[in-house]
Amino acid sequence: MTRLFVSTLLAALLAVGSATVSAQTRRESKPRTPPPQTGAWQPTMLIDCPTAGTLKRGSFIVGVRAYPNGGVLASTDIGMSNRLMIGVSYGAEGIVSERKPVWNPRVEFDLRLSLIDEGLVFPAITTGFSSQGYGGYLDDTKRYAFKSKGFFVVGSKNYPLYNWQVGLHGGLNYSTEQEDDDTNLDFFVGVDTKLNRDVGLVFEYDFATNDNRSSTDVGRGHGYLNVALQWLYSDNLVMDLILKNLVNNRKGVSDIWRELRVTYVQHF
Repeated sequence: MTRLFVSTLLAALLAVGSATVSAQTRRESKPRTPPPQTGAWQPTMLIDCPTAGTLKRGSFIVGVRAYPNGGVLASTDIGMSNRLMIGVSYGAEGIVSERKPVWNPRVEFDLRLSLIDEGLVFPAITTGFSSQGYGGYLDDTKRYAFKSKGFFVVGSKNYPLYNWQVGLHGGLNYSTEQEDDDTNLDFFVGVDTKLNRDVGLVFEYDFATNDNRSSTDVGRGHGYLNVALQWLYSDNLVMDLILKNLVNNRKGVSDIWRELRVTYVQHF
């Protein structure tokens, strides 16, 4: 029954994303999502690291990520108020394959509260909790290949660059995935920018100070450098080609990690 429920949840998320994208393309009127100054919605995530961005009341995001070993992760986030955002996610390895899927052990959650809005000088500040890690789930250490952020605080500030903006982000987090006996506080930084109206770039670096003591095939103490090339199809739809682990921080791995991500945002 549990697998039937989560399978149905995953299918429903994918169906909602497809239906809303189809409806958007059929409409000739102006989209209801108000575009920010950059010409595209402000991200709530870089790649694996959060930003200080949260959804406004009545907005929602549907996202799907395809990752190595046939993995698929589906998620949805909802703006409950102009400061509070909640989300759920679920996925499995082996979905895009010929073998039986290996489902993640549980549905994961994301909760965020915007504390301070961005000003002329000071950044926006958001705090929250995310139990969703990335990649396959490692049963021996009860964690994902890339640890979840757990409890976090993040600041974001946008700066004008010609007709676009550059977003700078930085934060700290304390993951609850600690069965590998690495309980250190972690830190992360990131940048997002636009090359033109249709193409964007995202960079992030996770210092992974909580992922360098385990004897399993995970962190080696180099941190995780990730980059994404974005296709900004519209103000509501963004597609990313993601390259992760560029500094070879995973034991027993000789190549970079590659993902595809599709993100759609809309109002109720």
